[in-house]
Amino acid sequence: MGIIFGLTAVAGLSVGHFTDTRRPTGCTVVLAEGGAVCGVDVRGAAPGTRETELLAPINAVEKVHAVLLAGGSAFGLDAAGGVMRWLDERGVGVAAGPTRGDGSKVTVPIVPAAILFDLWVGDSRIRPDAASGYAACQAASREAPAEGNVGAGTGASLGKLFGIGHAMRGGVGTASIVVGGVTVAALVAVNAMGDVVDPATGAIVAGARTDDGTGFRDTMAAFRRGAWPPSRSAMRDEAGGATTLAIVATDARLTKTQATKVAQMAHDGLARTIHPVHTMSDGDVVFALATGASDAHVHTTLIGALAADVLADAVLRAVRAACSLHGAGLPDLPAASDFAAETDNKTRDKP
Repeated sequence: MGIIFGLTAVAGLSVGHFTDTRRPTGCTVVLAEGGAVCGVDVRGAAPGTRETELLAPINAVEKVHAVLLAGGSAFGLDAAGGVMRWLDERGVGVAAGPTRGDGSKVTVPIVPAAILFDLWVGDSRIRPDAASGYAACQAASREAPAEGNVGAGTGASLGKLFGIGHAMRGGVGTASIVVGGVTVAALVAVNAMGDVVDPATGAIVAGARTDDGTGFRDTMAAFRRGAWPPSRSAMRDEAGGATTLAIVATDARLTKTQATKVAQMAHDGLARTIHPVHTMSDGDVVFALATGASDAHVHTTLIGALAADVLADAVLRAVRAACSLHGAGLPDLPAASDFAAETDNKTRDKP
């Protein structure tokens, strides 16, 4: 096997997607069957989460066995039950409580989870459930994870502050870096209210489109001009209509307190690439995992800074890997690749 790129470059982790063929939705699981220290930082105002309170440094459980990201809004949290069942069948979990008849301890898998809102697309009665989470575990591998409109990013969209009619396709992306024998990686499901911007150039990669649909509106420039969305409902302030979810990971050794700080710092990767981010309609969440597989002790600041960098890379990869969405009963959501192709064609057409 060659060098693995993305979240599975971190030893001890595997990734599985479940993509629902009945409508654009799905879930993504990161398995850490040997256990991984986990921290979390929630920045969006409309989060949907499970077991995140357990990750507070003052609370008892030190390690998790999986992290789940799912579409389907709060309904999608059901998928974590399927992940627990898959792990339980393999005896993976924290030994707790009573003893079984064979003398072994009962084990409880620890599976934090977070969801994003993708009910804009297709039949909203179809959303990830326990069977979806189980299927994602069955699909998990150490291979480089698939990107684009798979798993939790299947129904993702972005640039929604002026309404879904002006939005574009989001998706899943992953990236990694190895520095001094330590690996830092990220996986993200981009489903943002804001635009996605390449921090290297300042150019919009995907985001809210103009009224004719052929160009970028530039949400922040519109705000600075006082060109607000036409109504409160267009911004969906009264309910969550978006959310970007991310997992950053390292094979270095971290405590829960350090992992929590890494999750906080990693949010900078979202702030560099999503404008605006952490809005009233986003439930943005970043989890940080540390497997300790390299046995390296690296300063938390270095891991956090690298985590922000690779998360920014993963956001760009997510939108560039996405495909356009069209069809009966579905919103018209072009992808970044469509706009890039149009720009390339215009360039080639010049005399």
